[in-house]
Amino acid sequence: MAILVTGGAGFIGSNFILEWLHEIDEQIINLDLLTYAGNPENLAGLAGNTRYLFVQGDIGDMPLVSRLLTDYRPRAIVNFAAESHVDRGIHRPEDFIQTNVVGTFRLLEAARGYWQHLPGAEQEVFRFLHVSTDEVYGTLPPAAPAFTEKHPYAPNSPYSASKAASDHMVRAYHHTYGLPVLTSNCSNNYGPYQFPEKLIPLCLHNALAGRTLPIYGDGLQIRDWLFVADHCSAIREVLANGLPGEVYNIGGWNEKTNLEVVRTLCTLLDELKPRADGKAYGEQIAFVDDRPGHDRRYAIDATKIERELGWKPKETFDTGIRKTVRWYLDNREWVDSVTRGSYRQWINQQYGA
Repeated sequence: MAILVTGGAGFIGSNFILEWLHEIDEQIINLDLLTYAGNPENLAGLAGNTRYLFVQGDIGDMPLVSRLLTDYRPRAIVNFAAESHVDRGIHRPEDFIQTNVVGTFRLLEAARGYWQHLPGAEQEVFRFLHVSTDEVYGTLPPAAPAFTEKHPYAPNSPYSASKAASDHMVRAYHHTYGLPVLTSNCSNNYGPYQFPEKLIPLCLHNALAGRTLPIYGDGLQIRDWLFVADHCSAIREVLANGLPGEVYNIGGWNEKTNLEVVRTLCTLLDELKPRADGKAYGEQIAFVDDRPGHDRRYAIDATKIERELGWKPKETFDTGIRKTVRWYLDNREWVDSVTRGSYRQWINQQYGA
């Protein structure tokens, strides 16, 4: 038995693969194009593991995907492959359309052709799990109820619009062709191997380098924070027991403002890695111009997945963020390796030198 994972060299995908191979005795084929956020070093520890196969390629390459499906006959596809950084989507929206919309369509087409020709028993158990985001639901007023699976889509950025389009395409392939799909919409992930463009690893990297910690606007944007290992366990549960055609929201029940998150990071660094000059890391916080169309609040109601599948997160924000900070402190070589060259150019463009 095997599963095909797309985008498995990225942040969430690599964590999923590492945990899957630790928990489950089943082969993984990892298809990843290795764009800026895909890093094979995330999975370097799997060298020589006969249950892991890496293939560099694009989900939009239908002949390649079809060949992998024919050769390895996976019982499931788990689609993590996506352009996912909102700021990059503002500058280069076409990349997001190509990967998130066209790429997902072509992956679905390859999956449909493969699934339709499977023998009856294999066709019955096959699943296509599409990993998406809470950003497709748009923004919430401060006191509004959290997003449920019934919340209407109202994306506000090129990134979230492209993910919304891919979600709709996945739904359509189930209702039109019967493809047994599952969709998960998760809140903000954090944890090991996250590329240092996102808020938490960016601020950790800058803090240790003595640079400013850039906070958009007033820093009071609210997000629900989900530790990546909890997200991976939820995906395994959805894949194993989710009902085809259903959507499952995955959240951490941890609403925090961006400013609160960064101040928590500073407090932990003051404890675990004090500055040589004895000053507090909080002095490095700096407010920068808000990004265009910045949603004010996201919040996930994860009641359905707990009620129907028995899943709930193990980590609180306090326990998860401490594990995250310790990992980044213990893996400075990994951070250094992904923050050279084009990364520095992007950060200077986005936040100023």
